[in-house]
Amino acid sequence: MEKSRNEVRTAPPGNILVPADGSDYSGTAIRYAIYVAGKLNSGLTGLHVVDLKIIQGPLFSDIAFYSGLPAYYEFLPTIEDALERRADRILGEFEKLCRSAGVPFELKKARGIIDETILSEGKKTDWTLLAQRGEHSHLGQGILLGSTAEAVARKSQKPVMITPREFKEIESIGLAYDGSAPAATAMKIAAELSAAVRWPLTVIVVSDSQEAAARLIRSAESFLEPFEIDSEVITLTGREDREILKFIKEGSVELMVMGAFGRGRVKEFLLGSTTAFIIRNSPIPVLLTH
Repeated sequence: MEKSRNEVRTAPPGNILVPADGSDYSGTAIRYAIYVAGKLNSGLTGLHVVDLKIIQGPLFSDIAFYSGLPAYYEFLPTIEDALERRADRILGEFEKLCRSAGVPFELKKARGIIDETILSEGKKTDWTLLAQRGEHSHLGQGILLGSTAEAVARKSQKPVMITPREFKEIESIGLAYDGSAPAATAMKIAAELSAAVRWPLTVIVVSDSQEAAARLIRSAESFLEPFEIDSEVITLTGREDREILKFIKEGSVELMVMGAFGRGRVKEFLLGSTTAFIIRNSPIPVLLTH
């Protein structure tokens, strides 16, 4: 089983999908994408999705109905034209940044539901890298697990990197390891990244059981030994999500790698999973795998 997993190519990526929406968070995501692509000799695909929820949503038709204005569809060509011009502007800026950095790129403009379109386009690339929050994130405040980032991270079968608002150069990696299958995949990616870029790797095991912690430490050390990278394994006790976030905020690493949504789906939906908690609160990029 272990040999089979090692035969699967997961990193470094040959091409990274980067959704761009013109927001401050998206600008940081693009900066991270260019930085990572330069380190890994990867190409980028810049994607802007013209949101069908804006074009076909109830907002404009409701305004027209209650105000007695002509039918919303009379204004549709003007709205669509404005959205198309905005998309071209955003992708033009993406192109300029990639050319300046010397990073290979391609541009894609699509019309659809944002998270569904990102997932569809993401199947054609190795990774997806997107912002922790988008331009309409304020509209989803208070909605349980409703953000584009979480929707993509939950459903994507490819690695997804979620980036925060502020950019910081990556010099070391953290890995949350609990022995699950997603965590094992995450460890493989983290080890390959460390080997490719020479970023030191710190594996974090959170457990209140000394026996369980010792078993996970042995498993991690055995897996990492063939990679010949600068790595260490540390043990923390307490609540998993809080301890991982505390470690992140201490500033020991600049990239966190972890398995995405490895626990029961019902429990995640009702209580909020460790993964979702970290996505929402991490001040550094989080690279998620299934």
